[in-house]
Amino acid sequence: MMIRPVQLSDAAAIRAIYQPYVTETAITFEVDVPTVLEFERRIAKTLTQFPYLVAEVDGKVVGYAYASTYYARAAYDWTTELSIYVAKEARGQGIGSALYTALEEELQARGYLRFLACIAVPNEASISMHEKRGYVQVAHFPKIGYKFNKWHDIVWMQKTIEGPVRKIK
Repeated sequence: MMIRPVQLSDAAAIRAIYQPYVTETAITFEVDVPTVLEFERRIAKTLTQFPYLVAEVDGKVVGYAYASTYYARAAYDWTTELSIYVAKEARGQGIGSALYTALEEELQARGYLRFLACIAVPNEASISMHEKRGYVQVAHFPKIGYKFNKWHDIVWMQKTIEGPVRKIK
């Protein structure tokens, strides 16, 4: 497995990984699968401020992870939300953990000290992965998203990195 920075040319592969999350699960609250062009736009926007990584196995993108703004206010500049998606056939092979390790290391090198994950529940695999990485649940919002004709809860998990507060790039 190789983890590398995303390229715009990865947009189609990323869309293919994301599609079943949209069409088959409530893990994401998106109800329409974004186009490849929309993924290119999202990638470009993310890269203006945050890392966006992909995992490849035998030259094929099998997962991706990126960070985004938690809340657009200066006081939150040390806090970021992390997202990760792994292809169905690649789950359970440590790809998610490897992507998260690389993403967290890059974020910490850039000065970020608070990592947040928003998780639709139930999602024991994601909760477990985050707990193993030192994340703790800090919020639970019941019946916050409506998808597939039913209400779904979310939880927020947070990991706190101790370190100097410094200017974010």
